[in-house]
Amino acid sequence: MGAQVHHRVGVRRLPADPGRAVNAEELLTFAARRLSGRYEVDEFGYDAELNDKVLLELLRPLYRHWFRVETIGLHNLPPDGALVVANHSGTLPVDALMLQVALHDEAGRAVRLLGADLVHRLPLLGHLSRKTGHTLACKEDADRLLRKGELVGVFPEGFKGIGKPWSQRYKLQRFGRGGFVASAIRAGVPIVPCSIVGAEEIYPKIGDLRLPARLLGLPYLPITPLFPWFGPLGLVPLPSKWLIEFGEPIRSDEVDPAEADDPMVVFELTDQVRETIQRSLNALRLRRGPAFFL
Repeated sequence: MGAQVHHRVGVRRLPADPGRAVNAEELLTFAARRLSGRYEVDEFGYDAELNDKVLLELLRPLYRHWFRVETIGLHNLPPDGALVVANHSGTLPVDALMLQVALHDEAGRAVRLLGADLVHRLPLLGHLSRKTGHTLACKEDADRLLRKGELVGVFPEGFKGIGKPWSQRYKLQRFGRGGFVASAIRAGVPIVPCSIVGAEEIYPKIGDLRLPARLLGLPYLPITPLFPWFGPLGLVPLPSKWLIEFGEPIRSDEVDPAEADDPMVVFELTDQVRETIQRSLNALRLRRGPAFFL
């Protein structure tokens, strides 16, 4: 029997105690239901139960004890659908996963993250990404999710942000053509700027293995103080202190939907979002202080 497909409508609220330990009976019930195929996925392949009970459980120790993540400004999240726009950094997209845990555990909200095409082309990773609520960073998927009232997350810097060298840390890269702004305008939802401090220090990128990266079809293959010198141990992220701040919503929902096709309107709003996040990053770095000695 296959998984039951269910199309959700509106905002999905999560339990008040998402971090509660699962007892043996619940675990057996969960396993039996999964094996029998009695679980739901939505039209994008999102398996909320698998995400909540497996992926987030694995990530929670990193979030709480390794990175010691603190969230600021959760009250700025609209009660209905919105587009969360965040900076991207850290060599590997750990910041996306920590954002997912933060919104789940601290705000009781499921976020649908828009990911790069490369992620979804990889057989195992692409399938897992879909299962855990991620989807392709394209206009069609973004529009459909936002119009359903979902909380959608996007990292406009893409690989330019996550793969930038250590010397460029906390300096935002180009935000592309503003496709995320156009989607927010068309759907009539606000944009929530999100600033993440801490990810830059987990894998300081001091070099790039360009030829192996090209052969593997990757945008980069980093050299860090620990990788590749220490082999698999070099993949353990450094325990930096993290702050995630959600800023006041930028009211793209007050713009006429027809303006989504006006390049100047989209550019100006994109620039406003980028400048807001950059100012917040600068302030958060000062507020946090040293990355490791806390």
